[in-house]
Amino acid sequence: MGALEVRNLVAGYTAKVEVLNRVSLALEKQEAVAVLGANGAGKTTLLRTISGLLPPRSGSVRLFGEEIAGLAPHRIALSGVAHVPEGRQIFVGQTVAENLLLGAMGSEQQRERREQLLEVFPILREKLNQHAGELSGGQQQMLAIARGLMSSPSLLMLDEPSLGLSPKLVDELADLLRRIRTELGVTLLLVEQNAAVAAGVADRAYVLRLGSVVLEESAEEVLGSEQVLSAYLG
Repeated sequence: MGALEVRNLVAGYTAKVEVLNRVSLALEKQEAVAVLGANGAGKTTLLRTISGLLPPRSGSVRLFGEEIAGLAPHRIALSGVAHVPEGRQIFVGQTVAENLLLGAMGSEQQRERREQLLEVFPILREKLNQHAGELSGGQQQMLAIARGLMSSPSLLMLDEPSLGLSPKLVDELADLLRRIRTELGVTLLLVEQNAAVAAGVADRAYVLRLGSVVLEESAEEVLGSEQVLSAYLG
């Protein structure tokens, strides 16, 4: 049984416009998969629909065999899906510790989980009592990812995590995502325009074009092809 199975997913923001047109993809447990495509291809919409922020019009989303399509976002989060949206969306007026607590969603193991994550994100241990708005951009991205992991999800979805980061921090982010996958046993679904990050983290890649999957290959094959990159990613 796979970790995530999406079948024929259709979704959109208005009654007459479909952003996702029968999208299908699958992830095995602890696999890392990248979703690639030009702006407007439907990548963010796909993550929003899986996490319940946008109701699907039709199709199926199964997490370890359980249907989650159409459930409320908090129900999907409790089932094991964490979504780190583009732009981080941390609570800048709250401390780092308070942001992490909010991500725990009432978990009884929140103290143990926080300690585990502070081993993976040591910079956050130094900043626990600082307001999140005082952190650098890279530190805020680390906090957003750590907050998503506080609920001990089985699936972590990240939307453009490297956006706005320096090349050095991009390299650190790729290393961090590999650690999350191996040390925490989390399955990763990654929307990422930075080819180096996607190639360094993902096993496979799906390419979306105008709301449909047009290619599924190993990440190395997709990101190593200039023809593919120019044809589908601009």
